[in-house]
Amino acid sequence: MKKTMRESNRTMGFKIVFMGTPDFAVPSLKMLIDHAYDVAACFAQPDRKAGRGYKMVMPPVKALALEHGILVHQPEKVSGEEGVALLRAIQPDVMVTAAYGQILSEEVLAIPRLGCINVHASLLPKLRGAAPVQWAIINGEKKTGVTTMYTVKKLDAGDILEQDEVRIPDDMTAGELYDLLSVVGAGTLRRTLEKLKEGTLARRPQDEAEATYYPMFPKGFGKVDFTKQRSEIENFVRGTNPVPGAYVMYGDEKIKVYAVSPVDGVGNGAAAGEIVAVNPKEGLLVKAADGVLSIDQIKRQGAKQMGAKESLRGKKLDVGYVFD
Repeated sequence: MKKTMRESNRTMGFKIVFMGTPDFAVPSLKMLIDHAYDVAACFAQPDRKAGRGYKMVMPPVKALALEHGILVHQPEKVSGEEGVALLRAIQPDVMVTAAYGQILSEEVLAIPRLGCINVHASLLPKLRGAAPVQWAIINGEKKTGVTTMYTVKKLDAGDILEQDEVRIPDDMTAGELYDLLSVVGAGTLRRTLEKLKEGTLARRPQDEAEATYYPMFPKGFGKVDFTKQRSEIENFVRGTNPVPGAYVMYGDEKIKVYAVSPVDGVGNGAAAGEIVAVNPKEGLLVKAADGVLSIDQIKRQGAKQMGAKESLRGKKLDVGYVFD
């Protein structure tokens, strides 16, 4: 009698614990479910309060796991006694992590028989760290991708297993790239596990000389610096859209910025950060280091996100004001 895919995976000794929390991890977990991998349990960050009502919200990975009857654990610290005990009781053959949001101790990494595989949203060794998607765009990269690697104690430094490259269009935001890479990553993970099953999975050490590292954004990050070139500012705005979000300060008002574009032929003699035009016809024009930028999409306090021209029909801004 022909074995089902799930029975085949079990025969191969693939009892998997999946660790992930946000939307990025959902396609990878869905791939495991759709291809009948034996997902013994999911680990996700604890439910947190969020939104205007500040209500408890479960992570997307937890929601998908519960929908498919998969056991979910949410220890505050997976490397603590509770997390270690849970993992040892499960005895997974493989652990898969994708944007889990916790550092795994050596004790945890030693539990799965076949190791821990991480899905990381960059072409390692470039862009190690917690925000590789945003920094790829902020830095003006023309391509990025997804890497699966064996997890080690040092952050994002394990041996590379599989990689898939993705081109970054000039108008793509971090949110759009994040969604694309989450889907690509599911395919990268599937190929990795298939090769592991077949015994053909190769590994190669990362070149530390080529490694770059970018930490999570500090509180308050996102303020636009108009002393930079227009292309740098465009990348910065795209790379922080939708989170952590670019912004300017007009007095005490925080104005969020979602899109900008270059404008030529105006602003001669203006200082960097100076408003050179502000009206419903021209929009909001601000001087940068090498020319003028149109601030195309904004959100003012107490209002919704909209085009700057539309927004300027309401609360006014002053020509000559300099964004610090």
